[in-house]
Amino acid sequence: MSKLNKDILFLIFEELQDNSKYLFSCLMVNRIWCETVIPILWRNPWRYYAINYCKKNSLYSIITSYLSNDIKEFLSKKGIKISGQSLAFDYLSFCRSINIKIIDDIISIGSSSEYNRFLLQEEIYSFLIKKCPEIKYLNIHGTYEIVYPPEAKARLESLCELTCDTLIDPRYFYRLAHICQQIQRIVIINNNLNANHGTTKLIEFQKNLKYFGWVDDFIDDYFHFDWEQLEDPYTEILNILKKHANTLIHFEISLHFDYLYSTNYDYTFLQYALLELHNLKILEINSPRFLDNADFNEKLEMVTYRDLEIIEIDVIDICQVTCIIKSSLYLKELWINNFHIEKDFFNDDSLNFVNTICDNCFLIEYLSVPVFPLLENHFIEFERLLKKCQNLRSLNFKDACYEKKEALEFGDYLSNVLIREASTNLIDIGIPYSDIEFSLVTLEKFFEKWKGRPAVSLYFDNTYFYREDNSYMKLFDKYKIEGVIKNINA
Repeated sequence: MSKLNKDILFLIFEELQDNSKYLFSCLMVNRIWCETVIPILWRNPWRYYAINYCKKNSLYSIITSYLSNDIKEFLSKKGIKISGQSLAFDYLSFCRSINIKIIDDIISIGSSSEYNRFLLQEEIYSFLIKKCPEIKYLNIHGTYEIVYPPEAKARLESLCELTCDTLIDPRYFYRLAHICQQIQRIVIINNNLNANHGTTKLIEFQKNLKYFGWVDDFIDDYFHFDWEQLEDPYTEILNILKKHANTLIHFEISLHFDYLYSTNYDYTFLQYALLELHNLKILEINSPRFLDNADFNEKLEMVTYRDLEIIEIDVIDICQVTCIIKSSLYLKELWINNFHIEKDFFNDDSLNFVNTICDNCFLIEYLSVPVFPLLENHFIEFERLLKKCQNLRSLNFKDACYEKKEALEFGDYLSNVLIREASTNLIDIGIPYSDIEFSLVTLEKFFEKWKGRPAVSLYFDNTYFYREDNSYMKLFDKYKIEGVIKNINA
């Protein structure tokens, strides 16, 4: 292995680029391995979450080694620690990334003085934009001068990924919009109560936007937050985003909202924007439940999302999610935290949902499903789902919005049908708080019959039900030892 040529080694290390532990261990094998790994590690050296960058003195030494001698002397006189070491590699010549927060953390190693850190920032960001051949990944929080030097256009025009926040001066985004028009991935942290029109202009100028993420982060105290002071940034952003419907394949949004009075606010900007984003492969939404209005529902029925592979939504009406997945033949993951179901239509709506999965989503691997009524037609459709969806690995039942009853009877039915019909790929089962319960006898029969299959992981929302009786805990321990249970949270 240690004698493989560089080209083969490079291909192997490329596959390991997300794992800093393995890459760092490869540095120690021999010089060829080291020379091959260094360019991969330094392409985006700020990406490794396992590293505590505040304590990485070696990174601080490398970065400050690039300072000119007169700058080093000037900063040393200010009491700032400066490295005098020589470098084995020209590390920054491989770098294609700037992450302001992490580099600021590294800079803080040099001095505890805010003013001294400012001096270091001025010098380091100045030579970074000159030294890095091109910047593919940029993570900025706060306004730094990296977009204004003469070299900025050449370094930033091939930018692929941008993470930023809305407290940055809009003029900064205007500058970026003129330089960077091939960004494929944009993630915006919204920590500003006022709309930042610069972010809208940046999105508008892009020519191949594939990934858009928005995360609200402007509330520290939900109980005392005055919602009236929040200016709407969403409508303008999402209207511009519709213009990228042909290229956008990943859309995720996480909104702050008043949980007690969410129905007092109009969030239709989101649900109507969704109607336009027909090429999505990944959809992740954390927001208030979509309004159940006839106009939207009628338009949703007309839209087809043929390419959807992953859906993750906090809360949604079951009829609306059924409409979304009706043509999603490639759907692999459907994560719904809460299904909203009208009590009067519960039987029909839950049956239609399961039927839609059976007929259209037989590649599904991770599925959330509401606990359905104990009725014959529901049994038939659920068993058909288990037979058709042979790739199913994770099945998570969710409490339904209807009168709770017959929980033990459902548990008995579920244990029997899973043994009889589920494929051997099923290894994770999620049980809701109150709609499904298992007697001790039912669980023991289930575990006995599960023997010979891959070990199962069980996740109970209502752990108290099982913990209050020590007989359950003894049963779980027994089948853990026998290898029937892999993980259990009870």
